[in-house]
Amino acid sequence: MGTLIGIIIFLADIWAIVQTVKSSESTGKKFLWIVLILFLPVFGLLVWYFLGPKPVKV
Repeated sequence: MGTLIGIIIFLADIWAIVQTVKSSESTGKKFLWIVLILFLPVFGLLVWYFLGPKPVKV
């Protein structure tokens, strides 16, 4: 069960990083968000979800 949760968190982190890279934020802010997500996978993901860069609307 723990492995499944780990895989889900890993995939969610990868998705968050891809969304951050695609955002219109500056390079410095993108870098800081990615570092937060990588070093604090669960907490960083939650903070990113609520406070992170919003997707670009077309």
